[in-house]
Amino acid sequence: MTDPHPADPCARARALVDGVERVVRGRRAAVELLVAAVLARGHVLVEDVPGSGKTTLATAFAASLGARCGRVQATADLLPADVTGSGVWDPASGGFRFVPGPVFAPVVLVDELNRTSPRTQSAFLEAMEERAVTVDGVRHLLPDPFVLVATQNPVEQHGTYPLPEGQLDRFAVRVVLGPLDEQVERQVVREQLAGNRPERLSPVLSLAGLLELQEATAAVHVADAVVDLAVRLCRATRTDPRVLLGAGTRAAVTLVRCAQGRALLAGRDHVVPEDVQALVVPVLAHRLVPGDGHTLAGEDGTAARTLTQERLAAGLVGSVPVDLRR
Repeated sequence: MTDPHPADPCARARALVDGVERVVRGRRAAVELLVAAVLARGHVLVEDVPGSGKTTLATAFAASLGARCGRVQATADLLPADVTGSGVWDPASGGFRFVPGPVFAPVVLVDELNRTSPRTQSAFLEAMEERAVTVDGVRHLLPDPFVLVATQNPVEQHGTYPLPEGQLDRFAVRVVLGPLDEQVERQVVREQLAGNRPERLSPVLSLAGLLELQEATAAVHVADAVVDLAVRLCRATRTDPRVLLGAGTRAAVTLVRCAQGRALLAGRDHVVPEDVQALVVPVLAHRLVPGDGHTLAGEDGTAARTLTQERLAAGLVGSVPVDLRR
């Protein structure tokens, strides 16, 4: 494991970004966004069409940490116990013994989360919010650190279920990958043919090192003016007539915490308003429910909904000014 700058949090965080980028080419902004969210102790939702690199991004992140990755392939017949674990009869003790499920791992990849039923989707709620699961009335703590990275396919594809608003709100950021540049795509194909896969990555940071970075991120200074900006941005979503359901207080807290992660990646010991503004779309957009008649004209499905949410969120940046008098 390489850790060339053990005393420099920024260098260690950037080494993690660089480690993931050895496999995930042409997606620097997406990788930095994922790392910033993880530094803020948040979870990440990666949304795009099949084959765009969603799973590769998640597995490359786990490999760069040298962390055990719990893998859940979401399907329509997946049950909550398949995620959390369950009690198994132990003849030796004459009682039930709890067998942990795949969620008991430092990094959990849920592939195609919206292909499983709402009942099973709800199995992740307690884990994401409280970092614990309750099975048969007994509460079991999850590892620390605990990061859940879920991928999602467009809802209009066959066999998908839309994620409920309460679950979307538990994801710190939504990462939309988008298409690759032709030259980069050619490079990806060539490297994949040569065997450049996430499982071949060398770890660049330990789990203990990640915990230290999360603590350093929480210590990044946040001025009152920055907190005020985050709160006003979230409140603006709740008064916008085009938005049926806006971002709540949890979103404001998440926005500030992710801004701390972005500041640490930039090598600063304080958050600036630009950190908050740059994160408005990835942190707030997926929490917005557009009102009737405000989806992009002539389009339907997840792609149109995502674009509508992003445009609504992006519009807030110019309409909510920074007040440095705070």
